[in-house]
Amino acid sequence: MRRGMLRRASSRRLPATGLGLATLVALLLAVGPVAWSAESSAEESTPRPVVIGSKKFTESVILGETLRLLARDAGHPARHRAELGGTRILWGALLSGEIDIYPEYSGTLVREILSGEDVSSPELLEAALAARGVQSSASLGFENTYAIAVPESLAEQLGLQRISDLREHPDLRFGFSSEFLDRADGWPGLRQRYRLPQTRVQGLDHDLVYRGIDAGHLDVTVVYTTDAEIARYGLRMLDDDLGYFEDYQAILLYRAELAEEAPDALAAFRRLEGAIDAPTMAGMNGAVKLEGDSEQTVAARLLSEGLGLEVTVSGQGFWSQLGQRTLEHLGLVGVSLGAAILFAVPLGVLAAQNARLGHLILGITGMIQTIPSLALFVFLIPWLGIGWLPTVVALFLYGLLPIVRNTHAGLMDIPVPIRESADVLGLTRGARLRLIELPLAANTILAGIKTSAVLNVGTATVAALIGAGGYGQPILTGIRLDDTALIMQGAVPAALLALGLQGLFEFAERWVVPRGLRLKPTDGVRADADPDPKRPRS
Repeated sequence: MRRGMLRRASSRRLPATGLGLATLVALLLAVGPVAWSAESSAEESTPRPVVIGSKKFTESVILGETLRLLARDAGHPARHRAELGGTRILWGALLSGEIDIYPEYSGTLVREILSGEDVSSPELLEAALAARGVQSSASLGFENTYAIAVPESLAEQLGLQRISDLREHPDLRFGFSSEFLDRADGWPGLRQRYRLPQTRVQGLDHDLVYRGIDAGHLDVTVVYTTDAEIARYGLRMLDDDLGYFEDYQAILLYRAELAEEAPDALAAFRRLEGAIDAPTMAGMNGAVKLEGDSEQTVAARLLSEGLGLEVTVSGQGFWSQLGQRTLEHLGLVGVSLGAAILFAVPLGVLAAQNARLGHLILGITGMIQTIPSLALFVFLIPWLGIGWLPTVVALFLYGLLPIVRNTHAGLMDIPVPIRESADVLGLTRGARLRLIELPLAANTILAGIKTSAVLNVGTATVAALIGAGGYGQPILTGIRLDDTALIMQGAVPAALLALGLQGLFEFAERWVVPRGLRLKPTDGVRADADPDPKRPRS
């Protein structure tokens, strides 16, 4: 009886299972190159563009768009990688050559990027930058420093005029951007300088802080002095009476090689030096965040009114953007998931065959899963740069655990009588695995792959912070602009993609995996049952 059952498993079930899984992996791995070629083909026929970076707040994006339009007006191709995250991501990308130039602030450069070095004079600062192959422009003409702000009504009620006044109110709820909480010129130094006693301090996205203030969940926050929301939400900026926040002049940081590689573009960029004052910058921020203008439109208006340049702006339509984001997201998920399957299934098999090694494999893959996604992305930047490659590697690492665990569990759950039957037939260890165990565990393995796919679709949205695109880009922009419709343009397709992948694996479980494999492994194993009653009992 057992011989008959095992013969049928080996002769009919495995080919369909192996072929289906191999076809699935091949399709997933094919998606990435297609998406990558679609993204890069437009740039192959032109000289290497100047790559401009910007941080994930509106002012930086506007300045990044201004630089892109200036380069284009000078006849040099340029690409703007917008909303790349915080200071460390941009600085690391500049040093690695992933970007050529980005807007920065003098105070951030001195107190955060080069903290601990002696840059007390312009000569020392220039030398420190030159040692890293970086140069700096002069001020763009405005300062955008930090300020501590509270609602006007609360300031009147408590008599708050200076930051020092906050010492008398330890129960106030503070909410700062996550970057400000940790940076050298942020909350730790502010708390020490002013001896602030508050302990109710939350970290969240800078754009969400204003909504927290407006909803009454926060009392005190940090703002940028050119933020349009200061007036919109009726905030009072407290006097920095101990002079904690230093000068934060807007500047441009760029790779020194840019002077040789794109001198025309660099000359155009330098036309911004001294060309923007604080009221102008605040007005541009307000035009985008409060009036709904695009960053491109505002940047073109600045160049027209401030520099006398007539530039035209053109944007992609909704469906064109959706198609591009879909290709980008499919590329990220397809390649990472396909690679995870190729690595995780053998790891799961190894874990099931060797208990001691299995604990180690499951422990390491479980530990990787606990690392926050953005932290892993940033950790990979020094080695892999920004964009597609570090994102795929991070998603690959996150995709291992569900597949490894399910492969291990599926093999371990195979009943002992089945294993003993294989031994009776004299099958080698490899033949037993290939002909008997993997087919019986196929459903469980596919369930792990399905879980990994859905998780990767969601995690890939975070990758927009390091320039990988995908559905995370409109979500990130929508959060920054407080635009629910824009958020939904990324969230809804991501959810539909997750559902589509889930349906794909449901199809695989129903049609790729033969019907016999969906039976319980113990079906038909009773010693007194013979699957072929016409055959004489042995």
